[in-house]
Amino acid sequence: MDLFAKLEYVNPVGSIKDRSAYWILKRAAERGEIGDDTTVVESSSGNFAAALAAFTRLVGLRFIPVIDPNISGTYESFLRRLCPTVVKVEQRDDTGGFLKTRLQMVEQLSAALPNAYWTNQYGNPDAVEAHYLLTAGEVCADFAALDYVFIGVSTAGTIAGMSRRLKERYPKVKIIAVDVEGSAIFGGAPRKRHIPGVGSSIVPPLLSQATVDDVVLVSERESAVACRELLATHGLFVGGSSGTAFAAVQRYAPRMARGGGKRPTVLFVCADRGTPYLDTVFDSTWTAQLE
Repeated sequence: MDLFAKLEYVNPVGSIKDRSAYWILKRAAERGEIGDDTTVVESSSGNFAAALAAFTRLVGLRFIPVIDPNISGTYESFLRRLCPTVVKVEQRDDTGGFLKTRLQMVEQLSAALPNAYWTNQYGNPDAVEAHYLLTAGEVCADFAALDYVFIGVSTAGTIAGMSRRLKERYPKVKIIAVDVEGSAIFGGAPRKRHIPGVGSSIVPPLLSQATVDDVVLVSERESAVACRELLATHGLFVGGSSGTAFAAVQRYAPRMARGGGKRPTVLFVCADRGTPYLDTVFDSTWTAQLE
C-alpha cells in the first residue's frame, strides 16, 4: 500500500484536540455563550484539557480541568502550571475506569460555579464541525484519491467530522474505526484500560454522526509495540492512539482490495506526540503489565 500518516502533533499545543478546543471556544464566543466572566469546565484524559488550558489562558478565561490518575505526568504538570485549579478524581466508576466519575464532577462544578460553561467534547456538534472543516479539509486538499482511512475513536468527534467530509470528497473511501480492547464504544464489555486517548467506557453521543465502514479492535499491548515500531522504523514519535491506528492498518492490510493490481492509498491519523507516553507505552516495565 501507499501509506500516509497525518501528523496532528504539529498543532500549536501538540494534538488533534487543538482543533476541537479552538473551534468549540470560537463558536461559543460567537454565539455569546461565553464571555469575560466565564469559567470553562471540562473532563479530559490529557490532550483536550491541554488545548483548552492554552487557549483559555490566551484570551483570559478561567479553566478548570477534571482529570484522573491515568493522565500522564507530563500533561498533569502542564495543566497545573497553567490552571489555578485542577480537579483530579480518584474513584473508579462501575466500568473500572474514571470517565463517568469525571463527568459527574463536571456536573457538580457546572452547577456550583457562576457562569460555568462545559465545552462537552463528548457531545458538542462544534467538535464534529471542527474536524469536518479543518482536519478533513486539509486531507481533501492533499489527496486526489483515498481508499482507506483509519481513525482512532474516543469522544468520536474526529471520526464523525472526518468521515462525513471524506465520504463527500471520496465516495468510495472506506472509513475504518479503530478502537482498543476493553472499550465500550462498539458494543464490547468495558474494562480497565491504561492508555488514554483511545477507547471509552461509554458510547459517545457523537458516534451517531459518523459513517463507519468497518471496525478494528486492537489490544493495548499491540498499541505499545506499534508505537515503538513507528519510531524505530519510520522515525515517527507518536502517542498511544497513533500506535493503535497503525496496528489496525497492519491487521487490516490483508483485507484491502487491490483492484487491477493498484496499490491502495491508505491514511491513518496520528493524534499526538509520544513525549507524554515515555513512561508508559515506551517503557518496557510498564508495558509488561498489559494484557
